[in-house]
Amino acid sequence: MDRFQLDKLKEWKKSENRKPLIIRGARQVGKTWLIKQFGKLEYSQIAYINFESIKSLKVLFKNDYDIQRIISAIQIETGIQINNANTLIVFDEIQECEGAITSLKYFFENAPQYHIIAAGSLLGVALHQNIAFPVGKVDFLDLYPMSFGEFLLALNQKPLYDLLLSRDWLLITSFKSKYIELLKQYYFIGGMPEVVYSFSMKNDFTKVRKIQIQILRAYEQDFSKYAPYEIVPRIRMIWQSVPSQLAKENKKFIYGLLKQGARATEFEMAMNWLIGAGLIYKINRISKPSIPLIAYMDNSAFKLYVLDVGLLGAIGNIDIKSLLYGNSIFQEFKGSMTEQFVLQQLKCTENLPIYYWSTEKSTAEIDFIVQFAGTVIPIEVKAEENLQAKSLKSFQQKYFPKVSIRTSMSDFRIDNWLTNLPLYAIECYWK
Repeated sequence: MDRFQLDKLKEWKKSENRKPLIIRGARQVGKTWLIKQFGKLEYSQIAYINFESIKSLKVLFKNDYDIQRIISAIQIETGIQINNANTLIVFDEIQECEGAITSLKYFFENAPQYHIIAAGSLLGVALHQNIAFPVGKVDFLDLYPMSFGEFLLALNQKPLYDLLLSRDWLLITSFKSKYIELLKQYYFIGGMPEVVYSFSMKNDFTKVRKIQIQILRAYEQDFSKYAPYEIVPRIRMIWQSVPSQLAKENKKFIYGLLKQGARATEFEMAMNWLIGAGLIYKINRISKPSIPLIAYMDNSAFKLYVLDVGLLGAIGNIDIKSLLYGNSIFQEFKGSMTEQFVLQQLKCTENLPIYYWSTEKSTAEIDFIVQFAGTVIPIEVKAEENLQAKSLKSFQQKYFPKVSIRTSMSDFRIDNWLTNLPLYAIECYWK
């Protein structure tokens, strides 16, 4: 398994202004594996503490934040003699220990020589609960499910991935059938590391779906275990509604589809919990494609996606035959899965603001609008080789963006104002 964020961790280690690092990401996207793999490659030893399972250290930060006292406790618990030059200190599930997040401030101010990484599956949820946070004293790294590029590497397809990076479109097109076959597999398998690893070892789609269902059940258990009990039913309603919301022609999230008469205020806490847990992505509408995009964000209009295309298919019980060989009943939802896939690849690009655009009456819509390298780029998503791009054309005529992208199963080409980018190359476009 290879995760691209390993390179970011190596940069962090070498940084002259290194701060304690917090890795954010949903449960089971591979945070712990990534940290331990990094520790194995770059350090002599790892002092690993999981605050969810080690109860004895939950009182560690109750009285004070004396660094030597904290280091002594970690050494006793792990049996590792900590050396600031060759030891990686890891606080996993850091949100489970009161005061642990705050302690990072004191590591930064009083003991910057230590290499310390923290992670937490529900860290985003914890930060909504008024926990004292060391603003400016920590660095962040976001981890998402494995991208299509990482998927290719996991399946021993490095030459195909390297070819995408080369942008030799003539040669890329000659291997189009291979890319499309692997892309359809990725639609079903997705990027959850355990799922990808299983498929790379056993090539068994049935086993893939079983693991996906286990992951979904674990998420459902998290709702009851960690969320305030009064909002659990609303969390489930939002979570289970995402496939049906995406299946609509107008994919804007409609509260009324959750239950008759539902209001935004009624579901705000539940939605924030899912966002904080990293289980859903909220993509807001913009009213105008100008920089900065956030200045034109419409808080009242948004689309919701789940964290992984494979899990979306599992929630919707999409079978592998429908994805690989086509199914007339599945055609309508294929667009939703393709849009989910594209968003997932865009999310893997660091510091890429992502929105969507539509007219006030939703007579035209652009699936995604991103702000990249000082310009605004509209992206229209097509599931097959459909070359109709009416919304994109009207957007072009109104706003004249320098680059407009239509991503589909068609080959790469540039036609005047329009760049057609193959779906399997969408991740590499930003590298």
